[in-house]
Amino acid sequence: MAPAQNPISSKHVAVIGAGAAGLAAARELHREGHSVVVFDREKQVGGLWIYSPKAESDPISLDPTRSIVHSSVYESLRTNLPRECMGFRDFPFVPRDDVSRDPRRYPSHREVLAYLEDFAREFEIEEMVRFETEVVRVEPVNGKWCIRSKNSGGFSDDEIFDAVVVCSGHYAEPNLAHIPGIETWPGKQIHSHNYRLPEPFKDEVVVVIGNFASGADISRDISKFAKEVHIASRANGSDAYEKLPGNLWMHSQIDVARKDGSIVFQNGKVVHADTIVHCTGYKYYFPFLETNGYMSVDDNRVEPLYKHVFSPALAPGLSFIGLPAMGLQFYMFEVQSKWVAAVLSERVTLPSVDNMMEDLMLSYETLDALNIPKRYTHKLGKSQCEYLNWIAEQCGFPHVEHWRDQEVVRGYKRLGSQPETFRDEWDDDDLMEEAYEDFARQNLITFHPSRFLESGR
Repeated sequence: MAPAQNPISSKHVAVIGAGAAGLAAARELHREGHSVVVFDREKQVGGLWIYSPKAESDPISLDPTRSIVHSSVYESLRTNLPRECMGFRDFPFVPRDDVSRDPRRYPSHREVLAYLEDFAREFEIEEMVRFETEVVRVEPVNGKWCIRSKNSGGFSDDEIFDAVVVCSGHYAEPNLAHIPGIETWPGKQIHSHNYRLPEPFKDEVVVVIGNFASGADISRDISKFAKEVHIASRANGSDAYEKLPGNLWMHSQIDVARKDGSIVFQNGKVVHADTIVHCTGYKYYFPFLETNGYMSVDDNRVEPLYKHVFSPALAPGLSFIGLPAMGLQFYMFEVQSKWVAAVLSERVTLPSVDNMMEDLMLSYETLDALNIPKRYTHKLGKSQCEYLNWIAEQCGFPHVEHWRDQEVVRGYKRLGSQPETFRDEWDDDDLMEEAYEDFARQNLITFHPSRFLESGR
């Protein structure tokens, strides 16, 4: 779609959240000439990458009166993708000349936070942010958007914006596994959202539900202190059972939890467990959003949303950055934000509401035909680059680089085949070299790439 031949129009835009998505949105909106106010409940930028040793008062986050903790980061967390492919396109995520920083290719959460702080500082985003300010209500009013927020001084007066960009993330409202008999099972339960350290599980028998990135990490972290760790994964067949190195066992899904404290797996194995850890993902949750029923979250599908970004009947005034999970997250935030900024300035036009809905219904039908459950609507998988390149074309942004795409593909392959070592042993130095040569060619780094190839080990 070619840019529309319209005069540039500047809008007053609210951005909800100052994590990576909100920072990207604020920068692109400001670059496009819009005035921007970012709302964030924390004292600093960084969103989910802000580590807090505090967890919620309810470890499975069901109690509506619980103290809410936004971050889901645990102490030992390292990235599950190489740093090069994680960075924004024109602000590479490379090691810094600072002994306090983490130079590893798969760095800790603290290094990611430091990178986001560098980004916010470089592009002067912090001055747009109202810290310690929570958005409690967003609703359309006469073609504009009314926002109510609260801070330590209480509730604000209503404020009117031309548009709202929702960047509040989707890693704060836990999704729990359904376990028959769990109501009478006497043990403890915790969701990975509230997991911080392994020491509390000392000498326990622990069942971890889920074996993707966080599940694999947390089960191995806990195994350093626990007596036994049993992993239940729905990716495994019903007869699956494997003894892993150390005190780890791999199982099929849980069949039933019994009131005598035992857990029965579908493979017939029985363990008497002290704690169940749910590494079972999160729900999309926007308690502040009021659209008179037009928008909803059904089986973890946010609907209706054109290309995961614009709500057709409310476009372009309401948009969402960062709903699809996994993969090239920061690049996605960047390119989605460029699209939103260009549409709001009327430099790029959206299809009609009817055409957006028609496209959306076709995408739902395609998922149905492929037997992909509704809850996976926002999981792009192998179609990620096709999606990102389509959005890039809307706003004149370059396609995903070959090395960036392949670092993700090979990175996830290593994660699956060598979960214990994939962060420190890899086979894609060719991609790493290609990345750093690309950075140097664009004058994004001013030093020789070979130095970083060595530092990444």
